[in-house]
Parts: sequence; structure tokens; C-alpha cells
Amino acid sequence: ERARRAPGGKPWLGLLLTVVVVPILIGAAVVLIAGRGTAFEVVRRLTARKFPDVQWIDRAELARWREDPSRTQPIVLDARTLPEYQISHLRGAVRMDAGRPSLRPLRDLPKNTPIVVYGSVGYRSARLAHWLAQQGYTNVRNLSGSLFQWANEDRPIFRDGRPTLEVHPYDSRWGLLLESRYRASVPDVETPFAAP
Repeated sequence: ERARRAPGGKPWLGLLLTVVVVPILIGAAVVLIAGRGTAFEVVRRLTARKFPDVQWIDRAELARWREDPSRTQPIVLDARTLPEYQISHLRGAVRMDAGRPSLRPLRDLPKNTPIVVYGSVGYRSARLAHWLAQQGYTNVRNLSGSLFQWANEDRPIFRDGRPTLEVHPYDSRWGLLLESRYRASVPDVETPFAAP
């Protein structure tokens, strides 16, 4: 009985509250009080602070670009995990693991090839865009709001070459940024290196 009440008897409980419960509650409060738009902007600003060298492109600009046959089309890279990519992705997107990137998909392309990278909300893609710039790629942009905001705006997403309405929510906390009608019922992603 005394051991259970002794100070420091359950140090894991404080860690659990700090690492898991509090961020979920804060995230839910931001979404409920301020709305998704504000939450996406907060994520973008925090990500831009961590990766100040990364250039951004908004969703409307990318949509116009991809519809304009007179412009050189960008290579679109999906920085999410394979299970996320398999649920849905942007049309023609090539998956590149942000945790273990490889230049194989870009082999034989000039270093000034236009590249647009996206993730769930933009953090993993900013990390990948930063890495690509370090590899000498000079025309890389991160999609603001990434796939979650793209889907929330009813823009087209695909699975196996066909339109779909499902998006992997990453986990229950980050999935709050994705409108519920798009959230696929799938297990959470386990990535030790980064949030979406």
C-alpha cells in the first residue's frame, strides 16, 4: 500500500500523460475551438520554423499547375508510409520514405526538375524536401496542408489509379485534422522519427 502511494511510485503515468494524453487533448481543443484552418496554419508555421529553407506551394496553385499542359509538370512525391500511400495518394504520386529516403525515383532527372512533396499535414514532406535540397535539388516545394487539407477541399485522391474518398488518418490525434468523411478505418501509423 505504501509503495503505491510513495512519491515516484508510478513515473510512467506522468510520462504517459505528458506524451500521449495532453497532446491529444490540446490537438482536439485547437480543432474544436479554432477550426481546422487555424490548426493547419499552426502546423505549417511550426514546420517552417524547423525547416526554414523549405519552399511551400498551396493546394490551389498545385491544382492549376497540374491542369496546365503548357507547363513542365512536377514530380509529385508522397512522403508517407506504404500503408498510408496504399489507402490513397495524389494522382501519379511516387512514394518516397521520409525516414529512409532514396534518390532512386529521381535517377537521371536534372537537379532543377520541379518536385512537389506532400505528407499528411506537411511535416514529413518538409523533412523530405529539406533532405532533397541537401542532395542538390533546387526546385522542391512542400504542399501546404498536404494530403489532409487537399482532401478536405474535395480535391481528387486516388487508389490504384481510381478516385477514392478514403485517406489514412495517421492516428486518432492527427486524424482530427481530416474531415471524418475521409478518414479510413485503419490501424495507426507507427513512425518513430516524426509526426505526419
